[in-house]
Amino acid sequence: MAALRIIFMGTPDLAAASLRALLRVPKFQIVAVVTQPDRPKGRDLKLQPSPVKQLAFEAGLSVLQPEKARDEKFIAELRVLQPEVIAVAAFGQILPKAILDLPRFGCLNVHTSLLPKYRGASPIQSAILNGDETTGVTIMQMDVGLDTGDMLMQNTTPIRDEDNAATLHDRLAEMGAELLVETIHGLVAGELHGYKQDAALATHVSKIRKEDGNIVWSQPARAIWNRIRAFTPWPGAFTYLPALPKPLLLKIWEAELVSTRGVAGEVLSADKSGIVIGCGEDALRVTILQREGGRRMSAQEFLAGNQLPPGTIF
Repeated sequence: MAALRIIFMGTPDLAAASLRALLRVPKFQIVAVVTQPDRPKGRDLKLQPSPVKQLAFEAGLSVLQPEKARDEKFIAELRVLQPEVIAVAAFGQILPKAILDLPRFGCLNVHTSLLPKYRGASPIQSAILNGDETTGVTIMQMDVGLDTGDMLMQNTTPIRDEDNAATLHDRLAEMGAELLVETIHGLVAGELHGYKQDAALATHVSKIRKEDGNIVWSQPARAIWNRIRAFTPWPGAFTYLPALPKPLLLKIWEAELVSTRGVAGEVLSADKSGIVIGCGEDALRVTILQREGGRRMSAQEFLAGNQLPPGTIF
């Protein structure tokens, strides 16, 4: 049996996990990798290749980096490659019908939610932010809509108290990679058939903005705790400490729920165990935080250089 011709499309670390899994299968032939153009990063704004491009180069694969997926020249290049499957994970562009119709077995997308819930750009953060107990990955047949295609396979995982967006991202990346391989095998063998999403149950989530990390202390402690976990590492949950000449921005990295009451935003206690802050319901004990421009530190380290008497209001 000839090797299955696959084009892989993806950009960030999440996608690199799927490409790595495909490369481990001898019967899969990756005929090209498509990723976003190199982007400027860091303080010196040097052009940096995506994680997927770096992996593709290490594996000796051909790499395409179209500015726009709708470009006719790019689509013609894909057509020449005669893919039987196009596997997509966090590519970063909407694919036109001309690409979706190319492969015999269709375009398969790795989506990090249990569709139809959390269609869109921020499914991992949204699951934590909304206090969901479980989430998962879906492998779907892509169509011209945004995460609206027929579902092929799903797998679930609990969202643990110790999870944040980074840990959940890494777990779902590996789950999605394994499920993608399993789905391709099943689809090619004729053992899998897509099933429609229930549009009535669909929710849409937008791209995360930096200001979404702003903590509103009048919210219940659990909601704020979820926000801290959902937005770690980016954009980070933050608050402001009164100071002159301007308020001091503090990023909160880790916190614990505390069953006590107090005025929202008020420091109830501050010692080596953490900084307890009143919320709209219950309280939070902040254990790891970071001053703007400073390093991450424990509450004990922070308090060694910063006075934070009870009654201080964030």
